[in-house]
Amino acid sequence: MTIKKEAVDVVLVGFGWTGAIMGQELTEAGLNVLALERGEMQDTPTAGKYPNVADELKFSVRGKLFQDLSKETVTIRHTMSEQAVPYRQHGSFLLGTGVGGAGLHWNGLHWRALPEELKIRSHYEERYGKDFIPDGMTIQDFGVSYEELEPYFTQFEYVCGVSGKAGNVNGEKQEGGNQFEAFRSKPYPLPPLKDVYSAQMFAKAATELGYKPFPIPASNASEAYTNPYGVRLGPCNYCGYCEHYACYLYSKASPQTTILPVLLRKPNFELRTQSQVIRVNLDSTGKQATGVTYIDAQGREVEQPAKIVILSAFQMHNVRLLLLSKIGQPYNPITNEGVVGKNYAYQMLTSVSVMMPKGTTLNPFIGTGAGGQAIDEFNGDNFDHGPLGFIGGANINHHRSGGRPIKQATVPAGTPSWGTEWKGAVQDSYQRAMSISSSGSVMAYRDSFLDLDPNYTDSNGQPLLRMTFNWHDNEIKMAQYTTGKAGEIAKAMNPESYKVNAKKPGALYDTRPYQTTHTTGGAIMGTDPKNSVVNRYLQSWDVPNLFVMGACVFPQNFGYNPTGLIGALTYWSAKAIREQYLPNPGPIVQA
Repeated sequence: MTIKKEAVDVVLVGFGWTGAIMGQELTEAGLNVLALERGEMQDTPTAGKYPNVADELKFSVRGKLFQDLSKETVTIRHTMSEQAVPYRQHGSFLLGTGVGGAGLHWNGLHWRALPEELKIRSHYEERYGKDFIPDGMTIQDFGVSYEELEPYFTQFEYVCGVSGKAGNVNGEKQEGGNQFEAFRSKPYPLPPLKDVYSAQMFAKAATELGYKPFPIPASNASEAYTNPYGVRLGPCNYCGYCEHYACYLYSKASPQTTILPVLLRKPNFELRTQSQVIRVNLDSTGKQATGVTYIDAQGREVEQPAKIVILSAFQMHNVRLLLLSKIGQPYNPITNEGVVGKNYAYQMLTSVSVMMPKGTTLNPFIGTGAGGQAIDEFNGDNFDHGPLGFIGGANINHHRSGGRPIKQATVPAGTPSWGTEWKGAVQDSYQRAMSISSSGSVMAYRDSFLDLDPNYTDSNGQPLLRMTFNWHDNEIKMAQYTTGKAGEIAKAMNPESYKVNAKKPGALYDTRPYQTTHTTGGAIMGTDPKNSVVNRYLQSWDVPNLFVMGACVFPQNFGYNPTGLIGALTYWSAKAIREQYLPNPGPIVQA
């Protein structure tokens, strides 16, 4: 028998970054807000308790903060002609779980989108002609401009206490910052993190080649900081335990360190953990959400009525819930009709392995989540794509996240994985090995999509999400070009040796090595319900009291990490809900 709860104004499905932002914004508007999180309660004093948190085996190897793939996962295939198989070990991407989600264990690289990335199809067609975009590439504009989002980029940066150096304040270029960034209305709230030795070497070599390196914007506080909500962050101590871990110093921005200390105390907010939402409930017309149904910690089915439903879980989970709830028309790659599941995209992460001469002392254990140096000469459309024959680009950077003994003990290619020779290689390489990353864009394609798997189910008996994805020639060309530029920087550092690690034509997507957790698309935003799931305010075209947050709304992916844009879009949507939807419930944009 289904248990029915008392109705609330808003129900949030998932409680990471977007859920925390929406919870804060909508409780401020006077609404009663309930957050449903399928994982456990996590906060800094428990998940980040020192010295327990400095346990690489528990957190990096065994994935204490990651989703239990034995209960729910995704299935993956390269083409429609193949049968997908379940993703049973965390490799290519790391799915978070529990309060804070992936926002608890991220590194903190905090970028804004370049203006042309938000209007990519119209920009490329205008500059290079419509024929420059190849057949089968389904990229489209976001439907919102950088100028419209700028105040919300700023708002999220000040909530997170981002450390960085502005390159363009109100149109005035700033020496030492990113010369390619669009204008920002205010500088970063904190100065950049101090550069470790390897970042200094990267910046020197890049400068000698004529590039303009700049500090990576980092949601790792360089100084003690109090954010606009009155929550205080402590300064980073470069401990090297950022990715995969909660920050015991309250230095890395996460929902726990920036929003929850205020939100969890509010009388009009409630959080229920271990509550797995299995569908969004609709009325008899199918045009109005009446709430959600979830499975509680005791395995009971619970109905939660609500006036507004907000999907604020991870990208893949939001798309799966739309499909399970039969909201919107599922995408059909054969007919190119439907929208839910369309335009799945990933990121193309390549690197250059660098071995400095013997005697170099990099002290890699001195690391931060996001501190380092980058160049943007080959990102977005900052360079002429006309003669190159591809769309997109990459941010080339070096950031040292640590030197942990298990996952970050770098050895030369061909070294045995264990034994005396491996030990000798670790001792020889530890202080002088580093890498340069090329974080590249991935365009959307007709044959890259998400749907429900017909063969596999989760622990509740519901179909798993199926991913159909493989690399395309465009991204391989882009990666070879940008990684080659990274190799030139490596060469300028006068290393003992270096190796450019770029995929070759025909390379298949491999789920085993970690690449990024920046999966996007499937519930994309736009200006037309024929090619998007949500409108420019992230409101469902089909169910106007349903809003969808996160990277699932990206029509394609770009070279930067997505969190900065995700936060800005969430604040943008929250304002629209408060100022446009609440006074006049219904579609904010007319189809």
